[in-house]
Amino acid sequence: MATGFGVGKVGFAPGTFGTLLGVPVYLVLMQAAAGVYLLALALLLAFAVWVCGIAERGLPHDDASIVLDEIVGYLITMYAAPVGWVWVIAGFLWFRLFDIWKPFPIGRIDRSLPGGFGTVLDDAAAGVYAWAGLQATALLIGAPTLVP
Repeated sequence: MATGFGVGKVGFAPGTFGTLLGVPVYLVLMQAAAGVYLLALALLLAFAVWVCGIAERGLPHDDASIVLDEIVGYLITMYAAPVGWVWVIAGFLWFRLFDIWKPFPIGRIDRSLPGGFGTVLDDAAAGVYAWAGLQATALLIGAPTLVP
């Protein structure tokens, strides 16, 4: 599960392919009320910390093959996003930018927190940054967002 059922084992860009796994999950969750979306996200985040922690018993910390954290980060990015494929793609790009770049404190989170916490919470932080970027983009161009 931590490797996205093997998607994280692809030979190149496993984080990108892992993030792609988040798209169908988002397409299902986007139909839920905001509270249900947030509850599902919180449960998935907790589950991911647990599963990624178990995976790290046999893999290096935040190994590239672990992609469940990318799914969580993408779902954070897409909370209350405008509706439409352009926003699904924009959220994907915003998330990949921050997941790869790891501006402060994202890189520090990954290095400082052990096990599943560090693996998942750095991507959660990248998701928060990407969420802000996506919401700012929508605001700048006048797209309706779903922020309550």
